[in-house]
Amino acid sequence: MKPTAQTKVKKKQAAKLAREELATQARAKIDAQDPLSPENLRKLGLRLGIPLLLGWVVAFAISGWIPKAVAGGVTLVLVGLVVYVLRLAKKTRAVADIVRSADTAEQRKEALEKLDTNFKAGDTAATFAKAQLQLQEDPRAALATLESIKLDKLTDARVADETRCQRAMIHLMLGETDQARQLCDQVDLTRHKEAKSRGALVAIVGEAWARTGQAKKAAELLEKIDGNDEVYADLRPQLFRSLAFAYAWTNQSSLMKKQLRKLQAVNPQLLMGFITKKKNPGGVNPKGVHPLLEKEALSMVMRSGAVQRKMQVRRM
Repeated sequence: MKPTAQTKVKKKQAAKLAREELATQARAKIDAQDPLSPENLRKLGLRLGIPLLLGWVVAFAISGWIPKAVAGGVTLVLVGLVVYVLRLAKKTRAVADIVRSADTAEQRKEALEKLDTNFKAGDTAATFAKAQLQLQEDPRAALATLESIKLDKLTDARVADETRCQRAMIHLMLGETDQARQLCDQVDLTRHKEAKSRGALVAIVGEAWARTGQAKKAAELLEKIDGNDEVYADLRPQLFRSLAFAYAWTNQSSLMKKQLRKLQAVNPQLLMGFITKKKNPGGVNPKGVHPLLEKEALSMVMRSGAVQRKMQVRRM
């Protein structure tokens, strides 16, 4: 079936919707990681306050001035650490506030100008934010921005992993599965303990593996994430999408269809991301979309009315 002009328009709308969905997930991730949120401040207080209190209790229980001096020295070090963390947190919140307020094209343009003006070149948080804003208008520009981060110079390996996955996500969006796989193979998921952050990385790594010949491995990884858990609410569309790829390439058609129905319940246009008619001479879709996955997604889209078909019936 030759794509109609209306189908092409719908595909463009679906691509825009996908970019907006990814940007929404990125903003939600920024909000969840806000160091100045009441929950994170409470955690920081417990992690530092309880050991410090115990240290002073032990210091007073031991006679002499040396234990008190040691406890005092540790307290000063922790105070300095808290001051540093709070300064960093304020900068992170400032970046988050800029991104959170950018909903329209004009607001995103203003936000990009603020990021360039208010933060130094090479600031990782500002670079991430800039890429998230660019993603909705120009994925290639967002990719170039993320590629400006020097991974070998990052002191935090977890940030390097997040950078790789953000780049891989854009490559997947553009159909460049090999580039995405190369980046995801360098990600060490054991370094990531926070549930939501780990879930976001797993969704991207799983899709990259599923679309490049490691579907069984991808399914095993993705099935460890409980999509019904509210902590993953913002990530569900990406998790459903990744599982659909994994189940398609492991020939589990019933499970594949289940994930497609979940995506359809979120928004039928998200199914358009599986539909493309460009194939190589061997018959394999260069974007890593299984033929049955594409066929089922197209059928569901047609039945949903998201794309109207024009049919000509000839009677003899």
